Amino acid sequence: MPRIAGVDIPGSKQIEIGLTYIFGIGRNSSKNIVEQASVDPSKLSNDLTDHEIAKIRDIIEKHYMVEGDLKQDVQQNIRRLIEIGSYRGLRHKVNLPTRGQRTKSNARTRKGPRGTAIAKKKKIKG
Repeated sequence: MPRIAGVDIPGSKQIEIGLTYIFGIGRNSSKNIVEQASVDPSKLSNDLTDHEIAKIRDIIEKHYMVEGDLKQDVQQNIRRLIEIGSYRGLRHKVNLPTRGQRTKSNARTRKGPRGTAIAKKKKIKG
């Protein structure tokens, strides 16, 4: 199970698929990385040599922002939007969808579970 960019790549997966376990690397990026490193894309992660792992690690470090750095960058961008008071920043602050989706009937993931209405007790006339 090779370790690249602080992530354990599953050994039973093809290297092209295994690289997508790294935050910031998707299918296209992983294809490009494997191609640049001149590694067989269908090769399993466990079957990689130390030299091939080093090549892949080198390419990722030089050309891609991944894991902690990428997460930190995204958080800084969101914080900047909030500070300047943009519409998107306000939506982030209130925890609502930021890209124009409707919220009357959907957006449960972003808004959280429904707050059920609590019925008031009826007063007894006596």
